Amino acid sequence: MEKAIVLLLSYILGSIPTGYIIGKIKGIDIRKHGSGNPGTANVYRTLGKWPGIITFTIDFFKGLIPTLIAYKIYPENYIFIIATGFACIFGHIWTIFLNFKGGKGVATSAGVFMALLPIPTSLAFLVFAIAVWLTKHISVGSMSASITLPIFCIIFKSPKPLSIMAFIVCAMIFYTHIPNIRRIYAGKELTFHHQKEEKNGR
Repeated sequence: MEKAIVLLLSYILGSIPTGYIIGKIKGIDIRKHGSGNPGTANVYRTLGKWPGIITFTIDFFKGLIPTLIAYKIYPENYIFIIATGFACIFGHIWTIFLNFKGGKGVATSAGVFMALLPIPTSLAFLVFAIAVWLTKHISVGSMSASITLPIFCIIFKSPKPLSIMAFIVCAMIFYTHIPNIRRIYAGKELTFHHQKEEKNGR
């Protein structure tokens, strides 16, 4: 019963639509701007750097805190720890508060894996930063980080259950980024400074 409650609370916490709430504080419905997604990237492009950073940070901790708690309570129970992480991620992607249409799952997944695999996750963050710097697309950075995380897990000989989890989450991230992939191939994907360019008339 205790585990079921933790999983339920993890899903509900993951479901909190940070980007949507910040958009409302700023007087807009973030789903009606930019890409229409209530995640970090669209908040950053639409509302600016600090709203984007705040969104990412809160979404990151939505994954980090429940996973750390599960890990501390049941350090040897990988099934429960992984289930807790997935509950957070599922809540972020399929939030009960926005008709099951949430973010892409990147920030919350990052929090989950930072709790479980800090070194591989830190390296994946580095890959993300390099990819965004080279391409100017946050989506490319997110997918690059997600695909390299399982590789880093193998290199650092992470526990097999967590490595498998990393592969599954990688597939989920690519699934949530299908619209981005289509826009990239069509040459229509927004850059992270898209809104700034529009305001400057460029």
